[in-house]
Amino acid sequence: MFFIKTLISFLEDAEYRSLMLTTVIILAMGTLTYRYLEGWGWIDALYFSVVTLTTIGYGDITPQTDAGKLFTIFYIFTGIGIILTFVNTVYEHYADLRSKSKNANDN
Repeated sequence: MFFIKTLISFLEDAEYRSLMLTTVIILAMGTLTYRYLEGWGWIDALYFSVVTLTTIGYGDITPQTDAGKLFTIFYIFTGIGIILTFVNTVYEHYADLRSKSKNANDN
């Protein structure tokens, strides 16, 4: 339940919302591009976008076209910073709220 409260408070802050919107746009851009260039289904295209930008890189699916490979290079350089910033910001926000909640319970 605390995680849900964290997400709601995260979305209430305009600065966080813009970071989340940017993250959604980057993932949507990758998903649409891979769907078009590689002919992948929606789930595979989204999966590859997330796995690539979070630097997990399982290697189970990879771009097969030259255009897909060139896009992936561009996509990594433009998207990795945004995604990692988003993940780090959500974690810091969660940790901050957890700390405040713990301090409030201690008093």
